[in-house]
Amino acid sequence: MSDPRPYTSVWSDLAQVEFSQGFLQSGPYRTRYLHAGSDDKPVLLMLHGITGHAEAYVRNLASHAEHFSVWAIDLIGHGYSDKPDHPLEIPHYIEHVEHVLDTLGARTAYLTGESVGGWVTARFAQQLPERVERIVLNTMGGTMANPAVMERLYTLSMEAAKDPSWERVKARLEWLMADPAMVTDDLIRTRQAIFEQPDWLRACESNMALQNLEIRKRNMFTDDDLRSIETEALVLWTTKDPSGPVDEGARIASLLPRGRLAVMDNCGHWPQYEDTETFDRIHLDFLLHGHRGV
Repeated sequence: MSDPRPYTSVWSDLAQVEFSQGFLQSGPYRTRYLHAGSDDKPVLLMLHGITGHAEAYVRNLASHAEHFSVWAIDLIGHGYSDKPDHPLEIPHYIEHVEHVLDTLGARTAYLTGESVGGWVTARFAQQLPERVERIVLNTMGGTMANPAVMERLYTLSMEAAKDPSWERVKARLEWLMADPAMVTDDLIRTRQAIFEQPDWLRACESNMALQNLEIRKRNMFTDDDLRSIETEALVLWTTKDPSGPVDEGARIASLLPRGRLAVMDNCGHWPQYEDTETFDRIHLDFLLHGHRGV
């Protein structure tokens, strides 16, 4: 029986998008990016999750580029950006984001982050509120330490790093999705090429630092941390997120002084990819209009 799902690829996602791909020298870090939108528009920085890469947002570039100068980057230790030889904790990512904004000449920016990217986004807004306009926290990390989830993520990631075979990379990507069929051959190959880099195993060990309970705890948000974030924030959660229940998203939103919750059905940890139309509508309404539009 043939697959009724049409074939998709990163290139078909980008086929009609005017975009550029390249590298920024941001402080000490060579940083890979995908960019779309004119430079006279406000900067929107898109931050992926752990062991992820800029392609997490290929389906969102076109719609957001109508309103923003959109930069989807590979965080340090990830994708094709520089990979520091030490365990990576949230302050290291904060420093990287600050360097990127400085390099772009952006005094302020809109930030959206998925998973660890949301963790970085929220901490950035807490520590450097003067540099942030609005933030979206997409199935964010940093508020829970579930040993079973951490162990599963660590095992899948390290197995794929040690042996970046088709099946191991596929299994790692399927963890992200509510529907495993969303993991296309092209997406597998895109990530497999990253995992095949000679320095990836060492880099992955550094990335996995936040799955170590002791390290994770010193980077996590307390309730008071969340209460101190004054930036207008959208907490976006999904009904099938593998990292935590919708109740956790609701709790985060309730603690943020200017937080609001939006829930997407039938998505996992990559709602921006799994249901792009719904995500873009919710996301852009908030970024452009704040809570008046959500």
